[in-house]
Amino acid sequence: MSENNLLSPHSAPHSDVEAIKRRSNYLRGSLAETLEDRITGSIPEDDNRLMKFHGSYMQDDRDLRNERQKQKLEPAYQFMLRVRAAGGVVTPAQWLTMDRIAQQYANGTIRLTTRQSFQLHGVLKWNMKQTIREVNDALLSTLAACGDVNRNVMCNPNPYQSEVHGEVYEWARKVSNHLDPRTRAYHEIWLDGEKVIDSLDIAVEQEPIYGPVYLPRKFKIGIAVPPSNDVDVFSQDLGFIAVVEDGRLQGFNVTAGGGMGMSHGDPKTYPQVSQVIGFIKPEQMIDVAEKTVTIQRDYGDRSVRKHARFKYTLDDRGIDWFIDELTDRLGWKLDAPRPYHFDHNGDRYGWVKGSDGKWHFTLFIQNGRVQDQNDHLLMTGLREIAEVHAGDFRLTPNQNLIIGGVSSHKKKKIDDLIKKYQLTDGIHYSALRRNSMACVALPTCGLAMAESERYLPTLMEKIEPMLEEYGLRDEEIVIRMTGCPNGCARPFLAEIAFVGKAPGKYNLYLGGGFAGNRLNKMYKENIGEAEILDSLKSIFAQYSKDRREGEHFGDFVIRAGYVKEVRSGQDFHP
Repeated sequence: MSENNLLSPHSAPHSDVEAIKRRSNYLRGSLAETLEDRITGSIPEDDNRLMKFHGSYMQDDRDLRNERQKQKLEPAYQFMLRVRAAGGVVTPAQWLTMDRIAQQYANGTIRLTTRQSFQLHGVLKWNMKQTIREVNDALLSTLAACGDVNRNVMCNPNPYQSEVHGEVYEWARKVSNHLDPRTRAYHEIWLDGEKVIDSLDIAVEQEPIYGPVYLPRKFKIGIAVPPSNDVDVFSQDLGFIAVVEDGRLQGFNVTAGGGMGMSHGDPKTYPQVSQVIGFIKPEQMIDVAEKTVTIQRDYGDRSVRKHARFKYTLDDRGIDWFIDELTDRLGWKLDAPRPYHFDHNGDRYGWVKGSDGKWHFTLFIQNGRVQDQNDHLLMTGLREIAEVHAGDFRLTPNQNLIIGGVSSHKKKKIDDLIKKYQLTDGIHYSALRRNSMACVALPTCGLAMAESERYLPTLMEKIEPMLEEYGLRDEEIVIRMTGCPNGCARPFLAEIAFVGKAPGKYNLYLGGGFAGNRLNKMYKENIGEAEILDSLKSIFAQYSKDRREGEHFGDFVIRAGYVKEVRSGQDFHP
């Protein structure tokens, strides 16, 4: 398709973001000049849109807004910086770099995300360039961690299938690298790279996959290895389910059209689960990923950003249309899907010995926040482990951390440090808490309507006595909370989910699939803590009394009539 057509076949006017991208000169805009402006801690909105492609969002501390406004000061502007690590695998040296950068330039904490990447919060504008340079010096990158491109490619980090994981991880890394933007803007702006574009001849630079206006919206890819669906493969725009026979990777079932985001009160927006469309050999993965991205590039809605995700492209045109278009671009057909089975989407905690003889410890990190707090020195403990660890660290899709590849002779030393700093596999928590996730929300996220990360632990303390009362403390139930309906913690797949509606108010959703294979449905709207607790108490009581053998909570609430089963995103709204 020609460059002129890359803006989309839609005849409607394009959104303002499309114009920003087109005139940005391959993501440059005026970022270089803006960063030199010391008068303000903020950047213009056009540059903020472009900053996302470079891995950052401008934010401000919303806890301080009113007070600073009274003092006639500008908001406490700062930047969230996201660091990509395909499959979530990093070396101890890279972990130590992130630790040091967090202390020196950010707010002293590291946030492990639900896409197996790092987030730093509180970076000031004048420190951004040095921060990104030091990230890159550690052989990590922030490029394409946000923005209208393919994001961090997720894959299964579970160590008990480490041989298959190693192969799957390599494919995740290859797909991630292949779909990286090719613009030199990142290197010019942040790394003082040589400029390759003449202002009179911008055609010197090209984006062979994305084109000059990139994608209509973000694009997400995940690779799952059954029986674990910890990457929530059905939430991804494009997913790959590993097919393993006799311990060997045979290929992947391909899924298409998932996505979590929606808007309150807008029935035209909804979360969606992807569909399995066929089977491919491992060496065909990169071709399928590229061609799928180019289909979304050419046919995604560039007029209405709320309607611009790949899930809407498929719902509007149909899955058969997509398969035909994909086949035409590939020049070959996908095979029929192979059998597979998922039985959970959570992490398995504690020490596990891998098939390679190495040991792996999965550490529970509540909501992914790594910090020293009072007498719980989590950040210090992980720093000391990184200083002696010879294996790797694996960020899980559930915001936890695996200390991976520990040799038998190093295991005691690592275990002693785990005990010294009271790092935990979460066994003293309820199974519900160990299966919990929350997005960042307030005070930094500009989209947040309610608390999430800061509130969920408090709410859990009030829910857990109910679990004890009804004998459910060790029952595996997936619970998630977000401050808005954008879906960053994948709430619409959870068995219990809270989605922020206003300060202290949430929509309560029930009935997601335990293995991440079914959307939930709203049970109650705009309720506060008292009604949340009353609602859950009565449901837990009935679940304890009337559940069938092995019946998961999400399945029970549908059978008991609390909510109806959602078969697709179009059935999601009441």
